[in-house]
Amino acid sequence: MLIKLSRTFALAAALLSYQPAIAETALRIAMTASDIPTATGMPNNGFEGMRFMGYPIFEGLVLWDLTRTDRLATLRPGLAEKWEQDPADNKTWIFHLRRGVKFHDGTDFNADAVIWNLDRYFNNSSPQFEPPSSAISRARVPIMGSYKKVDGDTVAITTTKPASYFPYMAVYLLFTSPTSFEKAGREWAKVATLPAAGTGPFRITKVVPRQEANLARWDKYWDPSRMAKVDNVVLMPIPEANSRLAALRAGQVDWIEVPPPDGLASLKSAGFTITTGSYPHVWPWFYNIGATNSPFKDVRVRQALNYCIDREGLVSLLNGTAEPSVGWLKASDPDFGSPVNRYKFDAAKGKALLAEAGYTPAKPLSFKALISNSGSGQMLPLPMNEFLQQNLKENCGVNVEVGVIEWQVLLTAARATPDHASLQGAMVLNISSPSSDAGVMARYFAAANFSPNGFNFEQWKDDDFEDALKTISEATDPKAISAAYRKAHERIVDNPPWLFIVHDLNPRAMSPKVKGFVSPQSWFVDLTLVNLQ
Repeated sequence: MLIKLSRTFALAAALLSYQPAIAETALRIAMTASDIPTATGMPNNGFEGMRFMGYPIFEGLVLWDLTRTDRLATLRPGLAEKWEQDPADNKTWIFHLRRGVKFHDGTDFNADAVIWNLDRYFNNSSPQFEPPSSAISRARVPIMGSYKKVDGDTVAITTTKPASYFPYMAVYLLFTSPTSFEKAGREWAKVATLPAAGTGPFRITKVVPRQEANLARWDKYWDPSRMAKVDNVVLMPIPEANSRLAALRAGQVDWIEVPPPDGLASLKSAGFTITTGSYPHVWPWFYNIGATNSPFKDVRVRQALNYCIDREGLVSLLNGTAEPSVGWLKASDPDFGSPVNRYKFDAAKGKALLAEAGYTPAKPLSFKALISNSGSGQMLPLPMNEFLQQNLKENCGVNVEVGVIEWQVLLTAARATPDHASLQGAMVLNISSPSSDAGVMARYFAAANFSPNGFNFEQWKDDDFEDALKTISEATDPKAISAAYRKAHERIVDNPPWLFIVHDLNPRAMSPKVKGFVSPQSWFVDLTLVNLQ
């Protein structure tokens, strides 16, 4: 193997031998995370954290509709019944709050609670300011400007610039009961031990770090039509894929995220359910363009690597649970556009571009990549990156040194400045990304969102992209917005900030007892739909 790793299975073994005392209708889920996501109301561990310790417990003004499989997940009213842009100011959004909603601790959700939580994320001088949650929220909503209470049931949020897509950012701001903070002596480190109270269809009853989190159905949920069907959900962090597989086979869990590809056939033959489905996901390498001596300042180098890799071979390695990626969006997406570069495996073209940029067999391109051992949307990062490392060496003479760090550490590194010590000199980060809407596009690629202020880790700037994004933000004609979206995506392909590798097909394996699961075109799932029979 080219990647030399020391692997320990002590945690997985402990989890496999652990038998929690659970109710008959407890749904037991094995996550890819190595620890329980933080339980204060804004979970870490990326979108897997939001999937399991976010939306089921803590909600936003806007929520995802996760009930369909035939289209990208759309938005639906959440803690706000409706919202609209202020007709007098297209930077201001008015949210009309749902009345009668209570947190799990019995206190009222209202405009005061909204402002309190927004201060928690965006007001450094507020008593409840929480730096880790603030870093996550500011990166996901980088255009937050000001906010105010209009009345007890209405709040106004003003962005720093017009943004037609702002509701797609508001969906990531979750709300925790202010009383949780007071009961914990105003210490966020203690809030999760209470546990913290949200408004969602489940409430937290127990958290044991690196072992399990227990969620119980909230029978006083504000939407009776969306009551959960199981009594409990037990979440277990099992980062190693084969350990998750063993836990499912042994009947210790009912559902595993990302089963190992070579185990799919045997799982199917044993009667387990395998679900896959298209969703807005891209698994890339982020180029560190901004670093002082980065080879990726040259667009020819960035393009070259996109021609040097055998995506079809990687898909075969994954047993068909992914599809080749040649852009941020899928090539079949109507908004993919018509870029000049249609990437495919073409080692000759890749080597020619590298030679133009000064990299030859006598002076090969060499750099370091940071990857994780597991994590949200990361699929199977160890064998996948080993494949890419070997691919680049054999096809184009590129030398890649790989460093393996924990998923949350990698996410934190992605918000660092290009030469920061936490990057360990890396010129590439392997971090999976959503590709669901223009709001996410703006978060990842707008020049205003250079790290450490936002998700533009690469510090990539393209003037034509900026012009297109301005149209997307300010236009009201859907045709103009769509045309600009296509133009913006063409620039992402032709002036690539990333090495585009694969799109995940979201595989999960489940016991045949699990019924009602819907695999939406989203990073998130609706646990209220699931039951056990």
